[in-house]
Amino acid sequence: MSKTALKLPQLVQDDQWLAPYTDEINRRIESFISAKKEIESLADSLTAFAGAYKEMGLQLDKKKKRWTYREWAPKAQELHLIGDFNQWDRNSHPLTKGTDGIWEISLPQEAIQEGSLIKVQVKGDNGTLDRIPAYINLVQQDPETHGYSGVAYKAPSFRWTDKKFSSAAQKASPIIYEGHIGMGCEEAKVGTYREFADDVLPRIKKLGYNTIQLMAIAEHPYYGSFGYHVSNFFAPSCRFGTPEDFKYLVNKAHKLDLAIIIDLVHSHAVKNLGEGLNKLDGSDDQYFHPGGRGEHSAWDSMLFNYGKKEVQQFLLSNVRYWMEEYHVDGYRFDGVTSLMYLHHGDNISFDHYDKYFLDQVDWDALTYLQLANALIHELNPEAISIAEDMSGMPGLCRPILDGGLGFDFRLQMGIPDFWIKYLKHKKDEEWNIHELWSVMTNRRANERSIAYAESHDQAIVGDKTVAFWLMDKEMYWHMSKDSDNLVIDRGIALHKMIRIFTMALGGEGYLNFMGNEFGHPEWIDFPREGNDWSYQHARRQWSLADADFLKYHFLKDFDKAMVKTLSQHHTLQANGASQLNMDDTNNTIIFQRGELIFAFNFHPTNAIPDYKFWVPAEGEYECILSSDSADFGGFDRVDTSMTYHTDEDQKLSIYMTNRTCLVFKKKKKKKASTKAQKRNTKK
Repeated sequence: MSKTALKLPQLVQDDQWLAPYTDEINRRIESFISAKKEIESLADSLTAFAGAYKEMGLQLDKKKKRWTYREWAPKAQELHLIGDFNQWDRNSHPLTKGTDGIWEISLPQEAIQEGSLIKVQVKGDNGTLDRIPAYINLVQQDPETHGYSGVAYKAPSFRWTDKKFSSAAQKASPIIYEGHIGMGCEEAKVGTYREFADDVLPRIKKLGYNTIQLMAIAEHPYYGSFGYHVSNFFAPSCRFGTPEDFKYLVNKAHKLDLAIIIDLVHSHAVKNLGEGLNKLDGSDDQYFHPGGRGEHSAWDSMLFNYGKKEVQQFLLSNVRYWMEEYHVDGYRFDGVTSLMYLHHGDNISFDHYDKYFLDQVDWDALTYLQLANALIHELNPEAISIAEDMSGMPGLCRPILDGGLGFDFRLQMGIPDFWIKYLKHKKDEEWNIHELWSVMTNRRANERSIAYAESHDQAIVGDKTVAFWLMDKEMYWHMSKDSDNLVIDRGIALHKMIRIFTMALGGEGYLNFMGNEFGHPEWIDFPREGNDWSYQHARRQWSLADADFLKYHFLKDFDKAMVKTLSQHHTLQANGASQLNMDDTNNTIIFQRGELIFAFNFHPTNAIPDYKFWVPAEGEYECILSSDSADFGGFDRVDTSMTYHTDEDQKLSIYMTNRTCLVFKKKKKKKASTKAQKRNTKK
């Protein structure tokens, strides 16, 4: 083998179209190796380097009986620790600056009572301002002024009971329930960690999901930001309860064999000077890029400088912190497209490989993502990392030394956009089965994806959920079982089909936003001035799905059956699906994935008796799931107790009803009894 061949990264070996970008892909590998070596020269290991959260900020050493406060603020002129412990005296507790730009003060334990409110006064080029320490692990909001302060907090010992919990099964095939703590209750208020743990976790478990993805955990000053304008990266949001309450939630999830992943927002940060990191040392060149490069105009937020070692350490420490202190099982990285490119993906069509490798790529950001993924899997090989990327960056979910970025999964962001486009702009008879197939299966080989029909994005005010696009205002008047309505009948049928089609075909994992499984009827709108600060649309109406006299439970029950069926048969772990039948006339798609055969008839009216199609193996088949079952709000036109036999052409004949999905499984041959085997042996 030639030297050139030896340098050919695995990513290129697997995809010849990437050959022109071999140098760029090798650069990824080399940049990661170089950055990791530099880190290891500073701190022995990547994990050790990411332990800064144990040294920075306000720390209480109970053995030494001393508080130590450290803050990286290289361009600051003065720092003073202030709080109710010293009556907010801005002169009494100055910090001393070290040669590495880290300021420090040490105080006896009795000087600061645990629970005291604290801030740091920073004198810099932008004046003298009271700020919250960067590594603060708890903040508190003033109920009158709504301003935030840090809290002198030493985590008490927590009795974890999840030592034996493993997320290996979830990593193999994550079936994700995306949730938001605050809107997880039915009351018009902000829900709490404990309410979510006690009331919502059991619901998720009953539905069959194995992973929970939580939004908005890190502190954010504006509730309506959905947690995407983070101010305090190491502080669980105080509006939902205490850090111990969040630990209670995670521990209880693990008891139920549910993995917990949280949204990790390292793509940007809140601009606020009062709460966040912006200009913490008085300059615009500390955590973020200076000038225009440091601001995301579309998001009105700040952009990290991933090339700085101190910024890398801050963010990597944040990765380690949530995994070690709160036992989370991984992350969904927000805004990865924005992070990877200097243009942030704004108004960019990724229609050529040049766009991935040559057009305004942020190489420091790519290296940071590699380091973060290496750290995650170093800390816990069973941890799950998911990238929210709409660009389709090659290698995003490939091993780093193959030329990838090391994620386990990417979100299939094009799928929900596709469904909304169809529901908004196409009549039922215009649905194109070949486009349906293409959108679901168009993903990179050897890179795993999370498919979803809708997430929180599709439910935010100004848009509609899939259920609302299908049924709109009719949902307010005709979801009672004693009310017949063609719009509702169509909506219920297609809602089920869209979900199982997406789950069965669209990826190696699946995601649903809480409440959408039963067609939650309203959009999401957080309290704001424009709605008179109402919580009416920032909650989940679980009672709708629980009511036997309403049709919502049909959708919930189907979702549960769908998840159970595909989970039991390991469908998402099977290789890609293979087409068995594509019928344009009847808008019917039949395919096999793993050991299951899925038959979809999207036609609005054509129901075909004696519908025949070829199957890969002769024998007897049974229908194990029908979306047309009366239990799921259908019309019971298919007898699921039947046994289907292949004919001489190895074809099955079924009743292919319109707007229906049928799932078939080949029946196993019964083994002969021991007595029969003995009789056959004697003969």
